[in-house]
Amino acid sequence: MTKIKLCGMKRAVDIQAANRLRPDFVGFVFAPKSKRFITPEQAAGLKAILDPEITAVGVFVNETPEAVADLLNSGVIDIAQLHGTEDEDYLSELRKLTDKPLIKAFRIRSKDDLDAAEKSSADFVLLDAGAGGGKTFDWDLLDNFSRPCFLAGGLGPENVREAIERCHPYAVDVSSGIETDGFKDEVKMEAFVKNVKIVK
Repeated sequence: MTKIKLCGMKRAVDIQAANRLRPDFVGFVFAPKSKRFITPEQAAGLKAILDPEITAVGVFVNETPEAVADLLNSGVIDIAQLHGTEDEDYLSELRKLTDKPLIKAFRIRSKDDLDAAEKSSADFVLLDAGAGGGKTFDWDLLDNFSRPCFLAGGLGPENVREAIERCHPYAVDVSSGIETDGFKDEVKMEAFVKNVKIVK
């Protein structure tokens, strides 16, 4: 079954909803420019009430390897998701500091972007439209993409079934698609999880 990541958790009520809905992953955003930004201290408080069977992912944009490794090694997060311009040298430096899994995000605009994702040394790759505003990229580009991936960008309860059936991702990642007025909406969260789980 396709795994589920609910990203951009900010409040205790978001975690309580996740504990009930049982996604595989939740995401904490540590990028200061994001409206979903939380501090390491806030994340630690949320992680403390997160069901231990749900994996916490920290989302970073061009953060120092030392800061990322510190949050991984202290247990505030279980996986790091790198959303900036982090290259193979960066991944190599981070690997020296931690043995925790790494996800590298790629903005998909052409086949060349997919080629770069295919070659990444990260444990997982995440494929995103990268433009913000909840937009999808051209899923037809994935026809010959063989690497398991997190699929993100423009997903919501209304289109996640189609995304899974067309793209067959390892996991689907949603943030704005489960929000109302900038906050996580438990009804939308539940609908998203349900629509993933009914895909055979």
